[in-house]
Amino acid sequence: MLYLLIKHSLPWLDQHGLGFLNVFTYATFRAMAAIVLSFLICIAMGPAVIRWLRRQKIGDLASFDQADMDAQMKDKKGTPTMGGILIISAITIVTLLLGDISPQRGFYVLMALVCMLWLAAVGAIDDWLKLTAGRRSGSRQGLYGWEKLAFQIGLSVMLMWFTYQHGRQIDAAHTLYVPFFKKVQIELGLLPFILLGTLVLTGSSNAVNLTDGLDGLAGGCMGIVSFTFFILALIVGTPVLVGGRELATYLYLPHIRTSDELAVIAGAMTGACMGFLWFNCNPASVFMGDTGSLALGGVIGYIAIVIRQELILFIVGGIFVIEALSVLIQVGYYKYTRRRYGEGRRVFLMAPIHHHFQKKGWTETQVVVRFWLITAMLAAMALATVKLR
Repeated sequence: MLYLLIKHSLPWLDQHGLGFLNVFTYATFRAMAAIVLSFLICIAMGPAVIRWLRRQKIGDLASFDQADMDAQMKDKKGTPTMGGILIISAITIVTLLLGDISPQRGFYVLMALVCMLWLAAVGAIDDWLKLTAGRRSGSRQGLYGWEKLAFQIGLSVMLMWFTYQHGRQIDAAHTLYVPFFKKVQIELGLLPFILLGTLVLTGSSNAVNLTDGLDGLAGGCMGIVSFTFFILALIVGTPVLVGGRELATYLYLPHIRTSDELAVIAGAMTGACMGFLWFNCNPASVFMGDTGSLALGGVIGYIAIVIRQELILFIVGGIFVIEALSVLIQVGYYKYTRRRYGEGRRVFLMAPIHHHFQKKGWTETQVVVRFWLITAMLAAMALATVKLR
């Protein structure tokens, strides 16, 4: 809203010596401003949101179905969760203020907001049912897994259909690009586009959700991943000329018109994650819960789809991928050995894999910081592939 107000008031602003506000017409400036503003909003709103959650008694139950892990994490019992409300609020406010939501340039931003708010609502319902169950019947059950998956898939199919139709007017909007190989480009039809997009969006949403298990782990990793896609969205979407060609074309990347506006929401995500870490660092005063993790994972997946960097997300979000795979491997192997040998066996001491390292003797802070460092190195590797192509 602020961006559109300034854009339509430029002649008046020039006449009154405020022409310097013209910087708000550049997506690059607004995206950087989004990082700072969303961080400040989280810092300002954090104490009030945490107090409200405490009054609602929306606290973590810290139950892991393993006595030693329950004992190790007992101090977390009662810590407010659903803190994702803080993250989602900051991102929404900043995106509406600084993003271009006009009919000409705002399609991708609006779809990203729909994605985030839809998944945040699903996560909030799940959190609320689980964490307030004591008021009702004593049951801890939230949404069933198939219910959450149905909502995610339904959203993904809808978003992919609209995104594909919108991209018909944009060169390379339906092309799959492969890191390291500049000549490997696969044109996707409607069905493959929807299938791939659904897999990426649903997978990234659930992977971030599984990673959210230690103080600052998901928030810190997501902050790094979001900043990486902030840079990629600017490269892919900004029509900066290098040698007479767009920067994206110069780097053998697709140039997706108006996708630079997604850098605003990626910047808002970066700042919001940093602001949330102010309260979520060890020992955490609040947890993001499914409200935040499902939404953040879904939005970053959608951004990767729009700018045609789905495979780069696989690299940058390597920690999320490993966390998800550890659960799939653990569950699959346990079921197989139970059928084969009559008793279930495990590959990891505990899944997701961050708990495996805790049981190996790493402190919670060691696990979190080391996973942050790995994510930072993966982000650097992913950005390096841009030039290597």
